Amino acid sequence: MTEARQPEPWLRGTLSEVPPIARAVLHALQLAEEDLLKWCGPLDQRQLNARPTGVVSVAFQIRHIARSIDRLLTYAEGRQLDETQMAALRAESDTDASAQDVFHELRTEVEKAEMRIRALATSDLRAPRVVGRKELPTTLGGLLVHVADHTQRHVGQAITTAKFVRGMPSHPSYSD
Repeated sequence: MTEARQPEPWLRGTLSEVPPIARAVLHALQLAEEDLLKWCGPLDQRQLNARPTGVVSVAFQIRHIARSIDRLLTYAEGRQLDETQMAALRAESDTDASAQDVFHELRTEVEKAEMRIRALATSDLRAPRVVGRKELPTTLGGLLVHVADHTQRHVGQAITTAKFVRGMPSHPSYSD
C-alpha cells in the first residue's frame, strides 16, 4: 500500500486570509522547505558539503535560500542590508555545515519571512523599491514574487545536487 501524498501547499486551502500574491509567496516558501527536507534532509555531513565537479554544495544552497529570503525582504521593506547580513552573505560558502544547522536556519528564516510577508501583504505592490548598492529599480510586488521564484530556483539546484551526491562513492576526491 502506498502512502497518500499531501497536495502542495497552494492546493491545501490554507492562508485564505492572506491576499493572493502574498499567499502565493508563502505557499512557495512552504513547498521549498518541504522539498528540501524530503530530498536533502537525509544527506550526511559529507554529502551535504560535497562539491562534485565544483558545483556549490547543498549546504550552500540551503544557506543561500534562507539568507536571500532575509535580504530580499529587507529590500521589500524599503531598507538596505546591514553589516550582519553582509557578513552572512560572505559566509554562505563555508564548508563545515551540519544538517541540523542549515535546516534550523532555514526554518527560522521561513518563520520570520511569514511574519514579514504578512506585514507587507496589504501594501501597494506597485510601490517603488531599490535593490543593492546600485539601487536597481523594482517594486514591492516584484520583490515578493522574486522571493518565491529565487527560492524555488535554488531548491531545484539543491535537489539535483542532493540526488547526485547520494550516488557518489565515499572517496574524498569526490568532494572537491
